[in-house]
Amino acid sequence: MAWPISTEARGTATTERVLHVRPGDTLSGLMADAGIDAAEVAPAIAALAPIFPPRSLKPGQEIAIHLDPARDDALVRVEVEPVPGTSVRARLREGQWQVEEVVAPQHRMLARASGTVDGGLYPAAISAGLPPGLALSLIRTLGHEVDFQRDIQPGDRFSILFERIRGDDGGLLGHGRVLQVELTLSGRELAYWRHEARDGAVGWYDAQGRSLRRAFLRTPLDGARVSSGFGMRSHPVLGFTRLHAGIDFAAPTGTPVYAAADGTVVSARAEGAYGRIVRLRHAGRTETRYAHLSRFARGIAPGRRVRQGDVIGAVGSTGLSTGPHLHYEVVTAGSHVNPANQMTQNVQLAGRDLRALHAMRRALAAYATNLGARTEIAMAD
Repeated sequence: MAWPISTEARGTATTERVLHVRPGDTLSGLMADAGIDAAEVAPAIAALAPIFPPRSLKPGQEIAIHLDPARDDALVRVEVEPVPGTSVRARLREGQWQVEEVVAPQHRMLARASGTVDGGLYPAAISAGLPPGLALSLIRTLGHEVDFQRDIQPGDRFSILFERIRGDDGGLLGHGRVLQVELTLSGRELAYWRHEARDGAVGWYDAQGRSLRRAFLRTPLDGARVSSGFGMRSHPVLGFTRLHAGIDFAAPTGTPVYAAADGTVVSARAEGAYGRIVRLRHAGRTETRYAHLSRFARGIAPGRRVRQGDVIGAVGSTGLSTGPHLHYEVVTAGSHVNPANQMTQNVQLAGRDLRALHAMRRALAAYATNLGARTEIAMAD
């Protein structure tokens, strides 16, 4: 392997060398290839580890090492920049390695990406200046409300407010968060704001404080079709008519199944006709049930807390089943209810959280007005 050194600058005290990280490289391997003895490398890496674990190394990063010519080029300093604007430095002082994290001053700037949709919101938003990572996250968020196959048409418009992070010299350190999105879809006006509630939960809300997030997911798995609804039906195996107390979603074996809402695992076991089934307990004396699973997700056991969207198992055909599908039930106060009715209920802000949302909306509106036609403006920290 060639010595991975791109630059060398000799100062008054030490020699600096910059090592470029390539796929498959390790921190110890890079320094060994640079000629540093393993006995010197190990304590330096151990000093870095609490702030910069060796597994955090990524292709494209640069590692600066400093050698002391007066001590036969002994390793005396290692520096890495995990993210723009943040440096982690390990220095050898009086025989001991000391580590520090240095964060450059950062300034939040408000920027706007806006334009007309032609070929999809994702490419249009990127073309307008929204970073791909933020665009993808926003698309996933809006997926609770917008059908991107049918709702968006050529000529629809969008406006997205997001953060850029700059250093004292004006250099771009990275991007922060998307704060607001406005959509005009065939004349239908939609506007949503990012808001962090008092308990730390982050969500997207309309002007009235209604969340994009449903109290229960519309479907507890992706890419499925409803094969049997809630109500009376002739049982496909038993042959007689009885209440079908849930909704069946046909999907291939192994399709991930998600928790429909935040809750606690009541049980995860095999139960006769249900086959492998997970039961979750939620607020409001509500329980959801996920039956005929092929397997349970790792860690799913009684008492485990889960969040909406966590994977709890996989589609199967265990128990009394004619083919791979998920049987999904909702039980409230001991009675089965139609899961479809639960899927339409939005989370609603109230009290202090709702007032905080309105205050944030007013502040953001003022910033947006001042932004005008400029590319970005500074925001208060």
